[in-house]
Amino acid sequence: MSQAAIATKQVIVEDVTKKFEAAASIVIVDYRGLTVEEVTELRKQLRDAGVEMKVIKNSILSRSAEAAGLSGLGDIFKGPTAIAFSNEDVIAPAKIINEFAEKAEALEIKAGVIEGKVSSKEEIEALAKLPNREGLLSMLLSVLQAPVRNTALAFKAVADSKEEVA
Repeated sequence: MSQAAIATKQVIVEDVTKKFEAAASIVIVDYRGLTVEEVTELRKQLRDAGVEMKVIKNSILSRSAEAAGLSGLGDIFKGPTAIAFSNEDVIAPAKIINEFAEKAEALEIKAGVIEGKVSSKEEIEALAKLPNREGLLSMLLSVLQAPVRNTALAFKAVADSKEEVA
């Protein structure tokens, strides 16, 4: 292999390593069997959510994962592999890919990385079932409002009972 080709691959490995290090979550999938239209639709859905999906050679992915300190992914990078990087939303790539995999059975989640920790297929699927950030914030707000709402209802009930007596 020529020195120029080696230098080019080293730059690519460094770029992918930076993506691994910067990502809040990563989902690794086997896309074998998807049609061009299905892949295009999946990429569009991911892009709309701020997630970047790439198809990268397994050797480059293995070297980049190792350089980023993500041991345990070497066995995952076999066969056709696509990888989705999300720098902000931890749940978005897992949720979108899992929902898409239910419709397109050819898409298979292999594994992932959640906030720097290598995760199994089962953990990624469990993450996909969680509500998104807005849903979680809504649940939290509801829980925080419950005591105040209950106190207000108790005061109103006392006031209503005093009005009935008078």
